[in-house]
Amino acid sequence: MLAQLKNYLDGKGIKYVSVVHSRAYTMQEVAALTHIPGHQMAKVVIVDLDGEMAMAVLPADQKIVLQDLREITGSDQARFASELDFQERFPNCEIGAMPPFGNLYGMEVYVSESLTQNDQIAFNAGSHTEVIKMAYRDFARLVQPKIMSFTT
Repeated sequence: MLAQLKNYLDGKGIKYVSVVHSRAYTMQEVAALTHIPGHQMAKVVIVDLDGEMAMAVLPADQKIVLQDLREITGSDQARFASELDFQERFPNCEIGAMPPFGNLYGMEVYVSESLTQNDQIAFNAGSHTEVIKMAYRDFARLVQPKIMSFTT
């Protein structure tokens, strides 16, 4: 697991479970391997909103409606960021496996309203072989995301 994340969670007294699994690249694959329902798996999509990188966090079984995210955030332009755009911001993470803790990376976090319905969420822990599962309320307290409706 990502040492920075583990130290952060431990330092805040957060209870969590770490699940190690065979290498998987999509959150749907991870959900199947770890037996965690897709609606509890939080995937991170990096978006560019008017030139600022942000994290959109949504259930693995949903997709972003970029136009809705643009309108809700009041952005003039919204696009999916390319890996080249953001890989340097996550030097200790495998690309595509960033945890949804934008507060640790100086990024705004937008969470899909549907994800907030879960008691527990799970997410990549910086690699394609490990997941963290924790209470959604603890995640929300630490990250203080902006909750919005931008998925389908």
